[in-house]
Amino acid sequence: MPTPATTRRGFLGAAALTVVSRHVLGATTEPAPSDKLNIAGIGVGGMGGANLWHSRSQNIVALCDVDHNYAAGSFKKWPKAKVHTDYRKMLDEQKDIEAVVVGTPDHTHAVITLAAIQAGKHAYTQKPLTHNVYESRRLAEAAAKAKVATQMGIQGHSGEGARLIYEWIQDGAIGEVREVDTWCSLSYYPWGHASWSSKWGSRPKDTPAVPAKLDWDLWIGPAPMRPYHPAYHPRVWRCWWDFGVGMMGDRGAHTLDPVFWALKLGAPTSIEATSTGLNPDTHPLASIVTYCFPARDKLPPVKVTWYDGLRPPRPTELEDGRILGHTEGGALFKGTKGKLMCGVYGNSPRLIPESRMKAYQRPAKTLPRVAGGHEMDWVRACKDGTQPGAHFGYSGPLTEMCLLGNVAKRLDTRIEWDAANLKVTNLPEANQLIRRAYRKGWSL
Repeated sequence: MPTPATTRRGFLGAAALTVVSRHVLGATTEPAPSDKLNIAGIGVGGMGGANLWHSRSQNIVALCDVDHNYAAGSFKKWPKAKVHTDYRKMLDEQKDIEAVVVGTPDHTHAVITLAAIQAGKHAYTQKPLTHNVYESRRLAEAAAKAKVATQMGIQGHSGEGARLIYEWIQDGAIGEVREVDTWCSLSYYPWGHASWSSKWGSRPKDTPAVPAKLDWDLWIGPAPMRPYHPAYHPRVWRCWWDFGVGMMGDRGAHTLDPVFWALKLGAPTSIEATSTGLNPDTHPLASIVTYCFPARDKLPPVKVTWYDGLRPPRPTELEDGRILGHTEGGALFKGTKGKLMCGVYGNSPRLIPESRMKAYQRPAKTLPRVAGGHEMDWVRACKDGTQPGAHFGYSGPLTEMCLLGNVAKRLDTRIEWDAANLKVTNLPEANQLIRRAYRKGWSL
């Protein structure tokens, strides 16, 4: 299998005299064939297909999906790409692949992404990076060792809003931040809940036939086997603990990103959760999760509260008639000198009340801006040997934060966290949720 030294950058360096550059061809906007990255999509029926579309200026050379019916739209868009069902065979057999885009359900992110990294491929993996905390740590370590370009699919990280929040916080626009409210007002109810059973979240009892062109064994992957049912696939898998990480990993990965970045958070020391509609199979209908972070360099300790399926209390500074953040979610930074709110992806940041925003003298833009979008930030990094903004060294710890919230939610309790040793120190049974046991035949 190729190593990082034998991937695209090494080959181009050794064969520089035979490569026809875009400048020689006279092109100004379209890359020459030699400048294009050879990308494979793994899980292309949903968001993975959208990621490939945003990378369409490159060579889409392979498409892999366990459900060829669900992925038919992507197959049609790229008729020249080789079609696969098993990513392992694809990585082993198709040697022209330089990078992969992983858009499968959460529970298979880690095994697929690690296999690609170990094969010397650059990796773009949809949020959440992994299904559990251990997997996030493992992927971050593997990516650093392999020296490949990696990116988690949190597009807001490449946006203007997240950068403005970072710059304004560093500028002291609202003083010291010791508390942040974050939320997603949406819920996965009734997906996986009452839609399939009179009892919330219980597994369906009927066992319909597996649809043609769906490899159910590969779809299950490392998770415990259960019969196929449309309550799990397509699209509705995220609310089931075995397959998805719920709203915490879906919108939480987006909304907590600018908070994690601007406040330089690192690992929390404790996480406390209160949930409703709790059962062993599905995510709760609503939760409140509180993270406590220690002081970081000159930054004070901070408490971050996540409202899942709920909204936080409305601040008195917000004028009547204005929406807090966005109807679907957002963040509210509470500083010693004021408050700052934003939407789900860090978009539309504003100091409140609006009179504060209008009076604020904005600082110079110190962070580089991303041209072409989140996927192209990764593509550029694959080519020039750098790392994009949401590389696994950053997005791995961010994902750990989100998934620790799920551990506390699942047990409806408070946990104390030893990040260095990946261990819950006050509740030994919680450690069973930090790392899952894989089904026979699967490993990480």
